[in-house]
Amino acid sequence: MKWRFLLFTILSLSIFSCQDNNAQHKLELEKEVKKQDAIFNSINKAWIFTLNPLDASTNLSTNNWTEWNTFVREIAQKPQSSIGAFQKKTKTLSLKVADLNIRIPIKFSNPQIKARISVLNTKVKTLELYINLRQIPEKKVIATIPEINSEILALQMQMQEIIRKEQIPREYGEPDRIKMKDTTRLVPTITNPKPVKVE
Repeated sequence: MKWRFLLFTILSLSIFSCQDNNAQHKLELEKEVKKQDAIFNSINKAWIFTLNPLDASTNLSTNNWTEWNTFVREIAQKPQSSIGAFQKKTKTLSLKVADLNIRIPIKFSNPQIKARISVLNTKVKTLELYINLRQIPEKKVIATIPEINSEILALQMQMQEIIRKEQIPREYGEPDRIKMKDTTRLVPTITNPKPVKVE
């Protein structure tokens, strides 16, 4: 009789403890869902990428730069549904920024543009890293978005500067004077000439 009572007590306690664990688990799950919703809402609010319109001549120069145009289209589209959509978008943006270095138009293929693309690439990869962490640091994600905007603006301004300088008329003979000042074109001088045998 004592064994039956003891067995009944143990079974009753285990059933109640299981129910308590299930209730506790449900509460934790609800808290996590609310937290994820709050993170989604704050990231959704902050997810604003601005692209300044390029002047006509710069715009014309970027028309055939497929990778740039694809990046611009991609960054203009905002994810809507969930954190997962933002994670997917950052992966896509990261790939599109990396593609910018593939075929840079000749007039933009200089160290300044390449450096700007490199910095932009780093910022987008940082955003991708933050948003794909298990515990998303929403403040860091939100802080990275304006940094990306300023890098895009710097890249656009650099492109416009190149086009503006290209349009400045040159004086007669200026290219020749520039070539003459180029020290890399100098003929090396021989400091200790070898004596020439005269026969």
